[in-house]
Amino acid sequence: MKKIILPLLGLAALAACQSQPESVKSKLDAYATVEIGGQSFSGISDNGKQVLDYYKLICGEVDNIYWDQSFGDRTEMTKLPTDAQRVFALVNYGPWDRLDGTSFVEGYGERPLGANFYPADMTDAEFEALDDPDKLSPYTLIRRGEDGKLKVVWYHDAYKESIDRIANYLHAAADYTIKPSVRNYLLKKIDALRTDSYHDSDLAWIEMNDSKMDLVIGPNMTKDDRRYGIKASYEAYALLKNLALTEVLSEYTAMIPELQKALPCPDEYKTFVPGTSSNIFAYDALSYAGASNAGIKKIALNLPYDPKVQAEVGTRTALLNNVIRAKFNKIVRPAGRLLIEKEQQPNLDVDAFFWNIAFREVAHGLGVKETVNGKGSVAEALGNEALTLEEIKGDVVGVFLNLYLIEKGLVEHTVTREDAITTFVTGLIRSARFGNAEALGRANIVCYNYLKEQGAFGHNHSGLYHIDYDKAEAAIASLAGQVLTLQATGDREGADAFVAKYSTVGESLSQDFAAMLRAGIPTDVRFQFVW
Repeated sequence: MKKIILPLLGLAALAACQSQPESVKSKLDAYATVEIGGQSFSGISDNGKQVLDYYKLICGEVDNIYWDQSFGDRTEMTKLPTDAQRVFALVNYGPWDRLDGTSFVEGYGERPLGANFYPADMTDAEFEALDDPDKLSPYTLIRRGEDGKLKVVWYHDAYKESIDRIANYLHAAADYTIKPSVRNYLLKKIDALRTDSYHDSDLAWIEMNDSKMDLVIGPNMTKDDRRYGIKASYEAYALLKNLALTEVLSEYTAMIPELQKALPCPDEYKTFVPGTSSNIFAYDALSYAGASNAGIKKIALNLPYDPKVQAEVGTRTALLNNVIRAKFNKIVRPAGRLLIEKEQQPNLDVDAFFWNIAFREVAHGLGVKETVNGKGSVAEALGNEALTLEEIKGDVVGVFLNLYLIEKGLVEHTVTREDAITTFVTGLIRSARFGNAEALGRANIVCYNYLKEQGAFGHNHSGLYHIDYDKAEAAIASLAGQVLTLQATGDREGADAFVAKYSTVGESLSQDFAAMLRAGIPTDVRFQFVW
């Protein structure tokens, strides 16, 4: 499926533009523009600057691959009749609004559940009948052969031209770097991209801890495959390490085993032992590309996703400090000032937001990776809702861990329990605006509805939120325990029912969304790259 086009698309798109020009413009205006990449490079050597230049070129090639994965031929989007449509298509990597899955261009149906990973006309029965175990790999496409039958195509074959160019850039960067660990990682990544085997490059990435810069590249998350939750999307991040903040974060690395033991669930559901080489780094983002740049922008990462690598060496939590603070200042704080009662507004705190996010990413490396009852990996057992459950886990276990460490006096003294909870609740409301079309928004809606049901918050006589901190803390621990249990037992039926029960946007949230819209509070950000 190179493109999904109905006849007379050009005329239809023009008609849509003429009838609803303000609709697309308002959708675009919901993304606040944030400049990234303008950081000072004064501490970077000339060799390092050359390496970063190659990282920038790599991001461009990753964009080319992701356009094919998410939509097809991007030139169709460059021909749209208005600036708003063309720019909004770049934000969404296609003609579908990532927040609700609907098309903002006449002539396209709803966003395909399988993106461009599968033939548009493929049936579930055909996929099940395809006798090739590689069909279940995150790194293969399903295509039709000349005989019309389904076949499996590896990413490294499907995207060979782009991967060859990326490999050349990686090799050139490896030649320029003065860091042996960076050179080792870049060369291992070439092998990984050319074979779709990422184990060795993942190990090399975790071991690369002495560089002032970083490159995350590859097919990672499976959020675009809403049909089966199997296929991974290409993405890239070019990052510059924040050395001072990383030094502060480093003290928490040694605490990861303790945090695993502190999880609010039975001991048999936290038997996974994270590797001892886990680390937590802070960065300023220079560039996002591919899936990372589509729609809602991530503000932190926890990689690799491979549970074998996580057990061998652990994970890296990467906090994108400049984007975290931009989102707080442009979205979270204004939303809190609009919706939270005046007496609790002083508890909206950018540092609390940072630490909630930090431990959210740590949480992704905790819990279990394999079910405890022989159902295979958590992802395999929970199917389509596996990613939603993982996002819920990150949200609630993250703030649970923050509260745990605050109580022990182990998070910087300026952040209080009330700061963490107030900022978390406000973050849920603003992130619920992402909608339930994708796992991230759906997870925030579930968290909001569960906490509301447990009495964590209500409305005062003025219609503003009042948070009951004791009930909120108890509800956070309770929800964390339920999600960890669903994951550990691989209870797909229970997970589906749980998400279905709590993922509806009710009247209260709908009113909040309308209030934020009237106040001109952005839904998220889009980047202007100045690097």
